[in-house]
Amino acid sequence: MRIAVYGSGGVGGYFGGRLAQIGQDVTFIARNESLSMLRSQGLKVGSIAGDFSIDKISATNNPAEVGVVDYILCCVKSWQVAAMARAIKPMVGPDTLVIPLQNGVEAPYQLCEELDPDNVLGGLCAIVAFQAGPGHIKHSGGNPLIRFGHLDNRPDPRVNTLSEIFNHCSGVKSSIPDDVQAAMWQKFMLITPWSGLGAVSRAPIGVLLEQAETREMLVQATEEIYQLGLAREINLPADSVAKTMATLEGIPPNSTTSMQRDLVRGRPSELDAQNGAVVRLAKEVEVDTPINRFFLNSLRSLELRARGALSFNRRSAHR
Repeated sequence: MRIAVYGSGGVGGYFGGRLAQIGQDVTFIARNESLSMLRSQGLKVGSIAGDFSIDKISATNNPAEVGVVDYILCCVKSWQVAAMARAIKPMVGPDTLVIPLQNGVEAPYQLCEELDPDNVLGGLCAIVAFQAGPGHIKHSGGNPLIRFGHLDNRPDPRVNTLSEIFNHCSGVKSSIPDDVQAAMWQKFMLITPWSGLGAVSRAPIGVLLEQAETREMLVQATEEIYQLGLAREINLPADSVAKTMATLEGIPPNSTTSMQRDLVRGRPSELDAQNGAVVRLAKEVEVDTPINRFFLNSLRSLELRARGALSFNRRSAHR
């Protein structure tokens, strides 16, 4: 199978690297120093599931050089999805499947604005991984999981084939959800409250769970997303909030989210696709989400500064 991985950060580098490790024909779409390092020295992955490296790996910054592939893993940040959707068109043929792995629930629909919906799956992954340097990925927590399927949940042998390929990889578990949209919303319920509260408090998940006040905020924010999903006719199980909290309990206590790390470091984040999406989607169905709105409003200035739209250097006119 020919597989393109658009993005070479923690998610793309790890899952794409595992595919290359078992001999799949993988091409990374990368840029700048990451592209240079992949071309010159290959990919290095430090993982709690076993370190590995790929000395020779295909990488380019031009999707047209790749041509049509069987699968495309979309591993960029959420705000880059629209541009990526346009860029990957030369790699999309009638039988290509495009798998978005962004946090949030809107990426498949953004892809469908540029691509034939028959080519687009819903998808999600679970992993604590980051780019330690160009061409160097660090997997520090979680048992890597990847799930995907058609948005209408119809069966497709091509989906089964990719899931089977992933299950031949060391350090990866793959499955096809009965309801991919419900699965995406369950991931949304887990990552979004954690991201927002973690970024506001600058504390890892262990501290958030240990302190009664922050734990209650996590529960409330998760409940808001659960009620929002129900209002939007997502088939979420009744025990979704309890299961989400149980999953958070099992995450290494020093773990943080990528959105939290980005905001702390002054970089653009996925705030709009996470807490911002909760508030935006809630308005459409008249659901109140005060905790997620608090996270969004509290973090908005950091996001604007990271994107160059706001300066903190101006002196206040009031004293």
